[in-house]
Amino acid sequence: MSDKQFVSVFRSSKKADTYLYVRRGQVWDELPESLRGIFGAPVHAMDLILTPERKLARTSGRQVLDAIADKDFFLQMPEEQDSYVVDFRRKPEQRQS
Repeated sequence: MSDKQFVSVFRSSKKADTYLYVRRGQVWDELPESLRGIFGAPVHAMDLILTPERKLARTSGRQVLDAIADKDFFLQMPEEQDSYVVDFRRKPEQRQS
């Protein structure tokens, strides 16, 4: 694997905060059918030159480049948000904040 690679980033049309990193020019139909089904139509977000040292919002350049070398893609899913879950079985004064 080279030290840097030109990568395209797409956002999912089906799932919020879900992004797919692929080599620039990757043919969509060559990616796994199961991935294409859950991801939906890809919406181009940006192109970038990625190096192993580059820090991204939720991962590192190294992790993305390793996944692309291994699987031809890196899928970034949204972080779990426990704060959105409210226990409606308890009265508000019994809920922990």
